[in-house]
Amino acid sequence: MCPAARKARRRQPPARRKPPPTPKPSDIWPPLRRPWGAYLREHGRVAKEGFDYVATNLGSTLLVWLLIGIALFLPAAFHLLDANLARPADDWLGASGFSVYFAAGADPQRPSALAARLQREPDVVGVRTITPAQALAELRRESDLGDVLDVLETNPLPSTLRVTIDQDARAGRLTALSALARRSDGVDEVVVETTWLERLAAIRSVTQRLSWLLAALVSVGAVLISTASVRLAIESRLAEVRVLTLVGASRRFVRRPFLYLGVVYGLGGGTVAGMLVAVGLAWLEAPLARIARSYGQSGAEAEGLELVGFDPMFMATLLASGAVLGVLGAVIASNQRLKRLAAV
Repeated sequence: MCPAARKARRRQPPARRKPPPTPKPSDIWPPLRRPWGAYLREHGRVAKEGFDYVATNLGSTLLVWLLIGIALFLPAAFHLLDANLARPADDWLGASGFSVYFAAGADPQRPSALAARLQREPDVVGVRTITPAQALAELRRESDLGDVLDVLETNPLPSTLRVTIDQDARAGRLTALSALARRSDGVDEVVVETTWLERLAAIRSVTQRLSWLLAALVSVGAVLISTASVRLAIESRLAEVRVLTLVGASRRFVRRPFLYLGVVYGLGGGTVAGMLVAVGLAWLEAPLARIARSYGQSGAEAEGLELVGFDPMFMATLLASGAVLGVLGAVIASNQRLKRLAAV
């Protein structure tokens, strides 16, 4: 090599070497394959730590359960309200029909004759005759006007027919049959009951939308409650968390106890929500029984009214929803705190 080339080579700066890559915690502490028994024992130990924390801080835990329970109660209550509003449409007024009101003082034989005539018509499922005495007894049973009715010398209520039409019948048949009843002698008014069904469907639509809206809003609220509660638990064990992160423990390992704590918060909130729903259903059972009697159910059936929707599947869904929301809040709280520790 000539002297000029050697001199030019000496003037060139030395090539920069790339720094060695920073080792990952998994490289320092490589994961070990452990048997399932050890894995389950580890999770059991962590779950026990979560229950110990709950037992130590029982006052604040009860408050968290109550807040999450109230949040879950609102959409659950609207869901059950919608399920029980469907019963009048499906059971009491499941088939379309109409009511025939006779004029006061009409011949008692006319309702029986019209009922027999309508019963022979196709698409008529049933005809129920309500005499003035039965109507007065029903009014006395379902209202607080007993003293006023005792003063009356005569019964002012007319005879009534309640006609039920087959669900598969055409809409024109309902109109034709109601017109036939309206042309009969002694009939004062014919009321087609589709208006009530339309109103009930509108009410159900409102309750369904409110339940979805409340479910979205209270889910956010339950997650925020769980996040704040788990954040307090992390701060109480901050020294332990810092030591684990310094020695290279994985984020999943550090976060695991707080996830179990979120599950405990969510399950407790779901249990409180189920208790609130049970109390609410017991409080509403009497008004719903009165509605059942007003739509044709006998007194024994109405007194034994069973509210639908509150079953083991409903409780399991409520508990699972609470657990998922609690875990989600715990994940948010632990991730935020671990990111701050990693940035220091």
